[in-house]
Amino acid sequence: MNIIERGKTHLQSLYSLSKRTAWDWKRCPTCGSSHTCCWGGYKRHPWFLDGRHEVRVQRHLCHNCDGTYSEGSALLVRGSWYAREVQRSAVDHWQHLGTSLRRTAEVLRSWMGRQERWLLWHPLAEEPNERCYLSASTVHRWLDHAGKQAQASVAGQLQGIGRAQTLGTDGLWAKLKGQVQRVVLLLADSVSGLLYPPVVAEGEESERSWQQLFAQAQQAGLVLKTLRGVTSDGAQGLQAYLRRHLAWVQHQRCVWHLWRNLSPHLSRAASQAAAGLNGEAAEQTRKQARAELTTLLHKIMDAQSYDQAEVALAALQGHPLGTAIATLLNEHFDRVLVHLVAYYEGLQRVTPEWYWRDFRLRLSHGRNHRSDQRLQRAALLWAIYHNFEPAQARSERKRHYRHPGQSALQVAGVPPGQVSYLDALGL
Repeated sequence: MNIIERGKTHLQSLYSLSKRTAWDWKRCPTCGSSHTCCWGGYKRHPWFLDGRHEVRVQRHLCHNCDGTYSEGSALLVRGSWYAREVQRSAVDHWQHLGTSLRRTAEVLRSWMGRQERWLLWHPLAEEPNERCYLSASTVHRWLDHAGKQAQASVAGQLQGIGRAQTLGTDGLWAKLKGQVQRVVLLLADSVSGLLYPPVVAEGEESERSWQQLFAQAQQAGLVLKTLRGVTSDGAQGLQAYLRRHLAWVQHQRCVWHLWRNLSPHLSRAASQAAAGLNGEAAEQTRKQARAELTTLLHKIMDAQSYDQAEVALAALQGHPLGTAIATLLNEHFDRVLVHLVAYYEGLQRVTPEWYWRDFRLRLSHGRNHRSDQRLQRAALLWAIYHNFEPAQARSERKRHYRHPGQSALQVAGVPPGQVSYLDALGL
């Protein structure tokens, strides 16, 4: 059962629970007997988004099995002082708005108890008679529970959804308690943007870390035999894993990371060109040399065919200052141009670093998680949220969306419809 089917099942269970009548509740959930009677009840006072309400819960006695049971409600969470809508809004507030746990609790307290910031919004309002004491630790506990639900849903999470053939990988470093550093490894479908469950590892250079990532993605529904290409920043651990276990998969080097690696060599070549010069003449010579080398590099990395790239590489080798750079680039020449082959259509030239922008808003450099386990659960929760959340419909000045207004699941051919990521997590 994949993540959408689980969400539909949970949503249907809430609908069924809300539609149950008094006659339906007369049937014992343990033995199925209808020989029951009312057996008193008790009152609860949970917090809803519009304040605190009194709710009476009816109890029943079964004469067949001598057991008692209470009527349930789709609005309430058993054993909680807060209604289901409060818990779901807290998880979504932190996940979607990217704010802190403290501010999430503060806004919800203000809204439910008509206190604190509510009095700023309503200058004529009076102080409430009863205050809400929702704390950041409670919100964190709800988020961690949602992360546990996400962790339990890894097996078969994306079974039958999409058919990934080209992937992009990247890692994000986080600092946990005691100055411990961990990296969150990500695997994304290059075509649909679908994220497979991330993995928290000690480093990127270990083959074991990448093996764990691909094994978990395979458990979630990735078919390794259908893979054709993978884009990465050149981590040695990933290259070793691909050579050993996925020898048929081509490795595309991220051109953005390659440009970053070549930047010191460009600066060194520009300084070499200006050797012996001073002042404005030296500055102009450095700029001109760097511009010439950059133009030649663009012709190689942005070439439309292998022939064009080889001609540009020969021109770079023939440049007085480009020999060393051409030698370095020649080592990655084939891996830079994998995306030009028709068989690897859809393979991206850069790693999926832009996904981390949203994750960083909630990560707080790991300070909110403090341990590997909680960071792992937070990453799994975020990945499910991303797969369900539609992309922004309108492009920004510097950001353009390939599939505006569509979620990754929708692009993969399985639109979630009325099912949200909160339903998929069973909240």
